[in-house]
Amino acid sequence: MAEPFLALNRDDQREVLEVAREKTDRPTHLLEKDVWVVWTLGALFDSPLAADLTFKGGTSLSKAYKVIDRFSEDIDLTYDIRKLIPELVGDLSDEGGALPTNRSQANKWTKAVRERLPDWIASNVRPILEAALLRDGLEANLEIGGKENDQLLLHYPAVKAGTGYVSPVVALEFGGRATGEPHQVLPVTCDMDGHVLNVLFPTALPQVMSVARTFWEKATAAHVYCAQGRIRSERYARHWHDLAAIGRSHYFASAIADRLVAHAVGRHKSFFFPEKDSTGAVIDYLPAVTGLLKIVPVGAARAALAEDYANMLEDQIMLGHALTFDQLMHACSEIETRANSV
Repeated sequence: MAEPFLALNRDDQREVLEVAREKTDRPTHLLEKDVWVVWTLGALFDSPLAADLTFKGGTSLSKAYKVIDRFSEDIDLTYDIRKLIPELVGDLSDEGGALPTNRSQANKWTKAVRERLPDWIASNVRPILEAALLRDGLEANLEIGGKENDQLLLHYPAVKAGTGYVSPVVALEFGGRATGEPHQVLPVTCDMDGHVLNVLFPTALPQVMSVARTFWEKATAAHVYCAQGRIRSERYARHWHDLAAIGRSHYFASAIADRLVAHAVGRHKSFFFPEKDSTGAVIDYLPAVTGLLKIVPVGAARAALAEDYANMLEDQIMLGHALTFDQLMHACSEIETRANSV
């Protein structure tokens, strides 16, 4: 009779992980973390919150769309802004979600989101995961994290460890300044699913952001990096890896051709995520999505990105044959050219 992986004792879990490692050629600590990522998604999207949440980012590309060939460890989520601050937003909606009419209104919305999102996470999300842990008899610790208390961190009792680049923590990173649209519901399974007999692994059915929106969000993030020349955080090289992976996928042509989503991302970031370049000038996102995208850095910025990419390779989060950094930059150069030619 099949038994859930997370219900096994630690010795049996180690054995299952070793069997799966031999069959998948993936590191055991990543296979283990993947189980907790999918379990967490399952708990969230099997709850009353599901209709107003959107799963997005690199992990959605990996788990829902099967586009990227790297392990993506964090769960990026958008809580519909129309639910978080309904009296300010109302039912405003366009092809890219709810947008303010001017910068002043955007600042007011942002202030309200920052005030309410942490309380919503603590009073709505955390209890759901705590109840799910109790239901499944699992021992894991939850804590609020992030500079603005916009993260929920699930610390799980790992039986396997890597180099330290990937830690035994599932970070749920929440945003509340968008609707998450366009999105669709897609199935998610564990990487070990089907590789080990008589063992059940978690599944999930999340609402997932479209590849087109994810592409333009990552492309504009890379564009900002090139304009500023500085890495914002560790693991930043993942954006370029993901862009290259989308560029190789069957989603790419439709993603760069989706001008409605591209413009929506440009307008959204102009209102909610204003940035300045290395000279102090405000970065205009709209040219970036209409022919002047730049995602290949030069000089010191390129060297810093190469170092971050090397750290990713060291912890084996790339699945299969990873591109060298120079190959990655060449692929991104081609993406830049094709996106700008549309």
